[in-house]
Amino acid sequence: QVQLVESGGGLVQAGGSLRLSCAASGSIFSIDVMGWYRQAPGKLRELVAVINSDGSANSANSAKGRFTISRDIAKNTVYLQMNSLKPEDTAVYYCYCNARSIAPGGAMNYWGKGTLVTVSS
Repeated sequence: QVQLVESGGGLVQAGGSLRLSCAASGSIFSIDVMGWYRQAPGKLRELVAVINSDGSANSANSAKGRFTISRDIAKNTVYLQMNSLKPEDTAVYYCYCNARSIAPGGAMNYWGKGTLVTVSS
């Protein structure tokens, strides 16, 4: 099994910045993709940004130019630097990874419990 633990959420004023971190632990054999999704009240969970093991990344249009995703492969950790935050960025941010554990079986999707980001106007 793989566990994901997020940190770095909180309350920030519009225009401010936050940095989210997510560390993966457990019986990890390899991690292909790590990233972030978010879910605002009353809305579906949506992609924010993901990064592959080769460093290539994809992000939502709403994140481009403001959010930067990065990854420390040696530490099994992914980061999301969020700048110029807006009230509409308020959501629970979930860490995600697609990983293979040491136990037999193929790659699986794993999710963290989420960290709340609140942006006040």
